[in-house]
Amino acid sequence: MTTYLALKLIHVLAAIVAVGTNVTYFVWLSRTRRQPDQGAYVLPGLKALDARLANPAYVVLPVTGILMVFDADLGFTTFWIITAIILYVAMGVIAGVLFSPSLRRQVEIATSGAEPSVYAEAARRTTVTGIITMVPIAAILYLMVIKPTP
Repeated sequence: MTTYLALKLIHVLAAIVAVGTNVTYFVWLSRTRRQPDQGAYVLPGLKALDARLANPAYVVLPVTGILMVFDADLGFTTFWIITAIILYVAMGVIAGVLFSPSLRRQVEIATSGAEPSVYAEAARRTTVTGIITMVPIAAILYLMVIKPTP
């Protein structure tokens, strides 16, 4: 196995773990919207999944991606590579500024026993920011698989 193929395998596995974990959030978040009393248990679990699986995998992705670019001499100005890098940075900003604070707030509300209307609003915000965060991820997946050139 070449270095490039080994890096690509690690890169793809990291993408599966990162994105796959994130996609499950929508199932868990929908359950907490329908059964708010479960939020105090489910939401800290989501935060743990984020911290222990998704986020470490999202760290592995740019490292292996950069190493693949160097190994294959692809060049960072290749359309699909530079576009994916820009989208990755945008996704990180969106997740850090919108999704993570929303989820943190929803956990606080769920564990504090706040009114159902307050919890419902927090749950809606977390779902919306999660969807917004997934848009650049979907675009990156498209770019990595299709590798379009202008």
